[in-house]
Amino acid sequence: MTSKETSRSRMAVWLGDWRYLVVYAVMALAAILFAARLFTLQIVEGKDWLAQAVNNYTQTISLAPPRGIIYDRNGYILARNLASYTVVITPAYLPDDVADIQEIYRALSPLINVPPSKGTVEEAKLLDVCAEGPGIQQWVELGASNAPYSPVKVACNVPEQTAMVVRERAVNWPGVAVEIVPVRDYPTGSLTADVVGFLGPIPARLADLYKDLGFLSGRDKVGYAGVEASMDDVLIGKPGTRVVERDVAGQILRNLEPPVQPVAGDNLVLTIDTRLQAAAEAALTTEIQSWTDYYGYERITSGVVIAMNPKTGEILAMVSYPTYENNRLARLIPYYYYQQLAQDPRHPLLNAAISAEYPPGSTFKLSTATGALNEGVVNLTQIIQAPGEITLCERYSPTEPCTDRNSRPFRDWIFDQNPEGFGSIDFLHCIAYSSNVCFYKLGGGYPGEIAEGLDVQRLQQYAQALGYNQASGIELPGEASGLIPDPTWKRRYRSENWSTGDTYIASVGQGYVLATPLQVLMSAATIANDGKLMQPTIIRSVQDAEGNPVVKWLNTDYTVTDTPTGSESRQISPFSPTAKWDITADPIITDFTCSGGYCDATGLTKTVQTWVVQKIQEGMRLAVMDPKGTLHRDYSFLNYPIAVAGKTGTAEYCDDVASARNLCSFGNWPTHSWTVAYAPFEDPEIVILAFCYNGGEGGVVAAPIVKKVMDAYFEIKAIDIANGNP
Repeated sequence: MTSKETSRSRMAVWLGDWRYLVVYAVMALAAILFAARLFTLQIVEGKDWLAQAVNNYTQTISLAPPRGIIYDRNGYILARNLASYTVVITPAYLPDDVADIQEIYRALSPLINVPPSKGTVEEAKLLDVCAEGPGIQQWVELGASNAPYSPVKVACNVPEQTAMVVRERAVNWPGVAVEIVPVRDYPTGSLTADVVGFLGPIPARLADLYKDLGFLSGRDKVGYAGVEASMDDVLIGKPGTRVVERDVAGQILRNLEPPVQPVAGDNLVLTIDTRLQAAAEAALTTEIQSWTDYYGYERITSGVVIAMNPKTGEILAMVSYPTYENNRLARLIPYYYYQQLAQDPRHPLLNAAISAEYPPGSTFKLSTATGALNEGVVNLTQIIQAPGEITLCERYSPTEPCTDRNSRPFRDWIFDQNPEGFGSIDFLHCIAYSSNVCFYKLGGGYPGEIAEGLDVQRLQQYAQALGYNQASGIELPGEASGLIPDPTWKRRYRSENWSTGDTYIASVGQGYVLATPLQVLMSAATIANDGKLMQPTIIRSVQDAEGNPVVKWLNTDYTVTDTPTGSESRQISPFSPTAKWDITADPIITDFTCSGGYCDATGLTKTVQTWVVQKIQEGMRLAVMDPKGTLHRDYSFLNYPIAVAGKTGTAEYCDDVASARNLCSFGNWPTHSWTVAYAPFEDPEIVILAFCYNGGEGGVVAAPIVKKVMDAYFEIKAIDIANGNP
């Protein structure tokens, strides 16, 4: 062999060895990579991959809790859960033969009024479950494409008799079953709808929040109004859980953990007495209908009646008319019905007792009277001239001179009946007769008679002390705060200076003054209760499923918790009367010194003297006893067997509704009717307010309503005592 051939042979051997080395190196690298990957998957990321594997066959099922029941103070059910029947079909359990499936559909169809087949699956995707349109086959095919082992709802809210027939025949219909779903029922319906409220689906903006708590958007409902909304976290309960293993088709194979049962929501006992609620509604609607018959058209379009125990703050009745039927919203919220309610100019979805703001008219004079007497603007023996009309200066600054251009007449309410007015009267008769002229002078002063009136800054302080200009904190959603204006408010929101005319008309509850019916009631209740303003409440107690009382606190952000979270928290269960303040003991009134139309805060605070409250009470009693009193002359409480005291109000207004009906003619505006009264005078246990929108004179329209409700209260009390239930 030549040297050349030898070199080639060595080269061939070397190349062959090199190829082997490369192959071995690649194999070794691959082995290393596989080993590294296996190490990463099984050791480094093992827990994560194991968790994903477990998630592939594990499912946590939320179990809906029963919602708490709502009772009135006597144990009468206001809201409960009833069984609603739903026909469902599980696609995976249907027969294999298509002909057998179609036979089941045809047999089931006439029972549930759903066609065997109609439309397409694509159309069904666009609709809510059980909606009209698609047939049984389309619903089932849609469900089978998602989860064949999950029941598909094909008919909801079927009658009980139909459900029983389907359940009986389902023995021969594989895959067909009847599910029982709880649905809210309101035995008192519209009578208590504004207080109780209704439920609705979980709003999209809160879906994540409720999901974290275990609730499902397509299944569970939450409160939309009334105590169903404000006490939702008490009533809703706590969902249970069931952790199960499913196969790839979605069939449940077994429980992986012991199921956690749901916890039922707590029950709620309200302060409402359904019997008095019914009497109040009847009194209001009967009065409205009688005036409709008299005028030949619906003049009074809405109204409110509230009854409260002034010593405890318990709301015994709260009627807002018109209202709505919450049972029509229990299973679902019909779009047409909701639109009908939403577009009604009378706002039936609004609880007018706490959410609507109106000029309070002469009922507000209790604030002016309290302030004027406590500040020494007037004394009990002073005689005030109350002609039918006086001329007052409309000054926009205290130094502005009084001329013919800024002088205008201010009339008393009695002017049309008696232009001479009430003549010479004292302070108590100013209240009893509700003389506007008298209160103009008390509020804004009058040359030669009252040098310095109460003025608006001090008026605002006394009004707030009686409950105006602030939300009361009652456990209902949507409460308005009302408005007691002052010069700062007018400059900010009206871009105008305050005038003396503003003070005059504010003194009689007109102008910019606005109040909710509940605030008007609270002002009278404070006077009736010797100056103690009790916290109004609609909650009597919270109870567990066994009827045991549960301690609950309402915090400043209106959330209900088991413990207080701050000094302003108050206990709502078990019920204990809570005083917001006592105007005769708590110095909550900012002290002002007023002179020449200017008022400056002194930096001090003061109380209302006890005797001042007593004299306001006497003035309210005189309104019933004096022949010229506003609650005597219309015979509402004439010869009433129980001593009653009260105040009427006739408030001029001009809102959007009145303007649209061309009712706002100058000097002849339409008027709202108010009356608030309490009894017995010596030891009050009931205070009642009635309000009628566009009702006219308060003593004529609203006072009879108050009397009827008061009659009902004392009759119910007598019945309870006779039955051994005082």
